[in-house]
Amino acid sequence: MTNDGKLPPIGKIKLLLALDALLREGSVTGAAASLELQVSAVSRMLGELRNLYNDPIFIRTGRGLRPTPFAESLRLRVRALAEETEALLKGEGWTQAPDVHVAQPVVEQPADGWQKRSRVAAPPLAVSRGDVLEAAPTPSVIARRIAAIGDNEEPQRRLAKYIALTSPGPGRSRTLAREEARDALTIILRGEADAVQLGALLMTLQYRGPTALELAGFVEAIREAIAPTVAINHQPDLDWPVYVSPRWKRPPWFIHSARLVTAAGYRVVMHGHFGNGRDSGKLEQAAEYAGIPVCVTAPEVSAALGACNIAYVPLAAFAPRTQSILNLHPLLESRTPLHNVVPLINPFAASATLTGAPGGASLAIYGDVVKLLGMENVTILGAVRSFAQINPSRVTNLMRVINGKESSERVPACSGITGTGLPSSGFSQREYWEAVWSGAARDDLAEASIIYTAATALFAISRNSRSSFEACLTEATDQWLKRRRHT
Repeated sequence: MTNDGKLPPIGKIKLLLALDALLREGSVTGAAASLELQVSAVSRMLGELRNLYNDPIFIRTGRGLRPTPFAESLRLRVRALAEETEALLKGEGWTQAPDVHVAQPVVEQPADGWQKRSRVAAPPLAVSRGDVLEAAPTPSVIARRIAAIGDNEEPQRRLAKYIALTSPGPGRSRTLAREEARDALTIILRGEADAVQLGALLMTLQYRGPTALELAGFVEAIREAIAPTVAINHQPDLDWPVYVSPRWKRPPWFIHSARLVTAAGYRVVMHGHFGNGRDSGKLEQAAEYAGIPVCVTAPEVSAALGACNIAYVPLAAFAPRTQSILNLHPLLESRTPLHNVVPLINPFAASATLTGAPGGASLAIYGDVVKLLGMENVTILGAVRSFAQINPSRVTNLMRVINGKESSERVPACSGITGTGLPSSGFSQREYWEAVWSGAARDDLAEASIIYTAATALFAISRNSRSSFEACLTEATDQWLKRRRHT
């Protein structure tokens, strides 16, 4: 440290080498082993990096340290610095060997009188550099080969490059840059990828965990693909994505919540997907029973917003190739990164978005993606699902990103609730869902879920970060009490 407490330039270089190791290894322990340092020393360096850049650098998750978008933007530059430093220290790339005088050893005369040399002299030991052996390429050779695949290569070859970058494993792979992720998904959405490549890329990213930069690139690729099909006359006030797992067996109370929001005078577009099984039309059927137009073209969406302030649009209507990728779930028995992408595409350019995010780590990543995309007004529910519906029996945390600034809100649990939110005997799920709306059945939990979710949507529409959730809850409750006038 200098007298003013700042690191000298050589100390900052050490921090960059530590950052490279942290990005490669994904943990402080792994980076410490790579650098042959104590864990406490690398942990201290991470703290100094955070102070230097005024950025968290890494977010701790169940899978280790996840780089922030800023840290990801430095990955390639610090990797290049580390490789060049290592090459210089090894003496690689010298055009002339250093002129160093080597003392000749003194050869003692043998005492037994045998002094004649053999007539067959052994040649110098034959060796080959590891990086020129075709059968055993080193990481540096692989990196050079991958780098040789340019942006103007054919699509399958570019996609092969992206797979090769992400798949070798800890310490040898890297995440995709935003433009690389965008190009990769664009190739897939255009139908230019081999089926093996599609599965290899998506599952590699899913296993490792996609970064905010990768998700932002994927969102941009989908938006670019759907742009010609989603131009409408009326700008919605709220984009409400509802991508629901077919394994979720509860009633879609959020459909009724959307009805309350439109009754308050706001325009809402819901778009979603419910798998590709025999009940894949569940959300479409619910919309129809609720009097919400199911639209499959942009003109139909415009007409619905003009007539009744609301429309439901199946994903396949505007992004069929994206839905086809989601439909791979039964073959993979796993989500893919696109399940995390579709809630953020805002296809009809609504002024606000309300969505859910599965798990706490995804909540933070979603916030980063929103900022990267420049989305102006997004509210994200911390939940275990990718759509917005409040469970009023427990506390719900909201993240709001308004004009790049992040804030949080805590929706308290509603006490004294009775009911289960599930059908009682004699009702099918759909019949019970309709009966709660009409008042033929009473269920405090279901009613509270509808009202609290509507209040969250009203809260999301407001651009004022000081808006009161309590005031929105009062408005939603009032609309619930008036709902029979809108039926």
